[in-house]
Amino acid sequence: MNHDRIHARKPTHDIDRWSEGVVESAVERDGHCVVTVRAADGDTVELVVTFAVRDLFVSRLDIEPGASPVGERVWYRKRGG
Repeated sequence: MNHDRIHARKPTHDIDRWSEGVVESAVERDGHCVVTVRAADGDTVELVVTFAVRDLFVSRLDIEPGASPVGERVWYRKRGG
């Protein structure tokens, strides 16, 4: 499976390949984490990432440990799969 990419901080490389959005939800589905992001244009995008990637991007957000990432700004790249 090809996983999508997500960052808690604005990327410093290939900036034109990344989109910005706000996390609406992060749930488990079929052994993966599905993060729903509201894009700048108002569309919603579902990103499928591993739990390790979820843990990494959430740990880099400016939120309390264990807090939900909902409402936080992220940068993402849809890879599909």
